Amino acid sequence: MYHKFQISGKVFMALGLKMKILITVLFSCVLIWSTMLLSSSNNNFKDQFLDNTTSDSKETPRDTLLGGLLTADFDEGSCLSRYHKSFLYRQPSPYKPSEYLVSKLRSYERLHKRCGPDTNAYKKATENLVRDENYASKSVGECRYIVWVAGYGLGNRMLTLASVFLYALLTERIILVDNSKDVNDILCEPFPGTSWLLPLDFPLMNYTYAYSYNKEYPRCYGTMVKNNTINSTSIPHHLYLHNLHDSRDEDKMFFCEKDQSLINKVPWLIIQANVYFVPSLWFNPTFQPELMKLFPQKDTVFHHLARYLFHPTNQVWGMITRHYHAHLARADETLGIQIRVFRKDAGYFKHVMDQIVSCTQRAKLLPELAAQEETQANMTYTPKVKAVLVTSLYPEYSDNLKNMFWERPSSTGEIIEVSQPSGERVQQTDKKLHDQKALAEMYLLSLTDNIVTSAWSTFGYVSYSIGGLKPWLLHTPRGNKTPDPPCVRSTSMEPCYLTPPSHGCDADWGKNSGKIFPFVKSCEDVVYSGLKLHDEL
Repeated sequence: MYHKFQISGKVFMALGLKMKILITVLFSCVLIWSTMLLSSSNNNFKDQFLDNTTSDSKETPRDTLLGGLLTADFDEGSCLSRYHKSFLYRQPSPYKPSEYLVSKLRSYERLHKRCGPDTNAYKKATENLVRDENYASKSVGECRYIVWVAGYGLGNRMLTLASVFLYALLTERIILVDNSKDVNDILCEPFPGTSWLLPLDFPLMNYTYAYSYNKEYPRCYGTMVKNNTINSTSIPHHLYLHNLHDSRDEDKMFFCEKDQSLINKVPWLIIQANVYFVPSLWFNPTFQPELMKLFPQKDTVFHHLARYLFHPTNQVWGMITRHYHAHLARADETLGIQIRVFRKDAGYFKHVMDQIVSCTQRAKLLPELAAQEETQANMTYTPKVKAVLVTSLYPEYSDNLKNMFWERPSSTGEIIEVSQPSGERVQQTDKKLHDQKALAEMYLLSLTDNIVTSAWSTFGYVSYSIGGLKPWLLHTPRGNKTPDPPCVRSTSMEPCYLTPPSHGCDADWGKNSGKIFPFVKSCEDVVYSGLKLHDEL
């Protein structure tokens, strides 16, 4: 018995070993099969995810370079807004830059890299600026400069920066930006491998401790023309161009052909401006063919230049994206309302509030309020949400709008959500945080589907033009009365040149500047003086 049991035990042990091997093999097969299945499932999930996330881009590819406006030569992390804002937060622009503009921008970037700060060309040019008073007998070379001097509010600055850059593009000058203000705190560098910031030791900035840049400045071009103290035989080493709201026609006409023949010989130009003077550049018969090639669609000038030049710094971009995700991202439709009251006693006024409500309801941008007895009948299970972004120095306007749609339902059943990022009450230009908030609000407005802005407001001009939007412009109230009609829809997305010259250049001398070309017309909000580019119909 013992031997039988011993044999049976051996057999059992052998069978057990075989079973163990069999179970191990089976377990390994199951493990391999599961891994293959999981991998296949993951791949299917990835394919499905990619299909879902790229289905829109297959129909409308994500153009991070904006049709060639932007170069890919930047580090993405150093300025998140440069490549992100084009497709993550706004619909692709229907306005495509011309191939000629794209080519011109790449050529300019190469020129700026050769002539910009910290180059031998720049050092030589600044040395000559200090040393020589007269350049008549000397060759200027390829590096000529125009220095933009900061002044007035952020909206004015952005409009004038775009204007000066376009002039630099037309005349092959290098634009350098006054670095004594907060430009570097709100905007990224626009040109790769170089800087547009004027070095702080630039000699003519030190020179202005004795002389302010105004009409009395010794090298003010308009004053020299008026006094007949400048001619082609005596070319100064620099000129100051005064293009502010108080400029004379002698100042404003610097762009004319006969003036440019002299100004082109001056190596350094200093310009201070607070107006968008782009429309007047079309009056120069030399500039006009070039402008036609750069901007075949004439009301896209600022739209393209702003998207090329102006990229909010990461700190500002954070403000923009946080408010966007919190208040705008999930809405079915968005509306921007920008309110600026041009009065010494500016603040909240009922007639302005009534004007905003009247304009938005007449234009069907906001619904009427429902009568109380209609409330239940108009309720829906999945109401449409419309997000309204209000920007103003005064929070009372958004508070009243918010309460209006909270206390009563809308006649359409829509849910109206109102937000306002800030309410500073006082404009605080040159204070870093204030200017950062202002730029953030301009960009947030530009991301909305429709926009209503105040007349004469450069803040509003920048916002709607960057967004490629044709705004509803609120008429300026007279006294304390609500205008009727309260607003007008613009037919152009270009900013208004608020104080243009009264006439054209030599060939059009004495002719009203608003009647020289069919595409340069009066502004809807500044009818008697402003000029605005329109696309030819």
